Amino acid sequence: MEHDASDAGEARYELVISVDARRSGQYSDADKPRMRERIYRVLETAFAQAGVGRDAVHMEDRGDGVLVSVPGRIAVTRLLGLWMVEVHENLREENRSLLVPLGLRVAMHVGPVRHDSRGISGRAVDLTCRLADSSVARQLLDREQANLVLAVSDSLYVDVVSAGGKFIEPARFSRARLALKEGEVSAWFHLPGRPAPGIGPSAPEEPGPTASGPAGGAGTSPAAAAPERVRSDRDDEGDEDGGGDASARYTAQGDLSVHQHNVYQQPVHIGRTTGAGPRKD
Repeated sequence: MEHDASDAGEARYELVISVDARRSGQYSDADKPRMRERIYRVLETAFAQAGVGRDAVHMEDRGDGVLVSVPGRIAVTRLLGLWMVEVHENLREENRSLLVPLGLRVAMHVGPVRHDSRGISGRAVDLTCRLADSSVARQLLDREQANLVLAVSDSLYVDVVSAGGKFIEPARFSRARLALKEGEVSAWFHLPGRPAPGIGPSAPEEPGPTASGPAGGAGTSPAAAAPERVRSDRDDEGDEDGGGDASARYTAQGDLSVHQHNVYQQPVHIGRTTGAGPRKD
């Protein structure tokens, strides 16, 4: 996506999408190029299937993921709805032949974005990257045995998701409070093809390694692991089983995806099992 030179440095409201691979640091040097090829194949094929021209979007390589910005002339609902459906299906297809499935954390937010010759910047970019790298997003992938999680900012949920639309089901999103480096924010999390995920307290854990930018790039991603406090809407409502503390806060740091004895079975809604039988992605 090209910009007029006269617009350089001016902020434009755009949809920002951050895509990170699950546990990218565990891939060997020989496997990483293939992992990156799969990510781009999943995303670019989904853009084509959703009718979004490749030249209409800005894409930056992040080493273990991709940073995308989409101009306002393309409907946000198309990316939240049809594009995410296609990403999910393409990822399922890629994973059919893999012993270790590729997992993706996708985050979206709309805000002012500045373009220059090296890429994009702004608080909207920082927030989107932090949502994709949040411990809630990391935890949901493993705890729910999923391969794709979507995180959206509170403003995007209120302005777009809550109204619903084609392939957009607001009831399948769950809200959490995250205390990021910049301050406490709300975010909404969704596992494509599944009921609203349960989001509960997490135990403190040491921060994991930060995600690196592209080779030769300018340092780490804005999504570097920062301390977070996490709480869900259920904390505001109190514990329905009694004894809940509505003022509780939970501290979480880094990758909280290692849970040996906390396996949920489908379908799950706000941390409660509502049916029997194992879930398939």
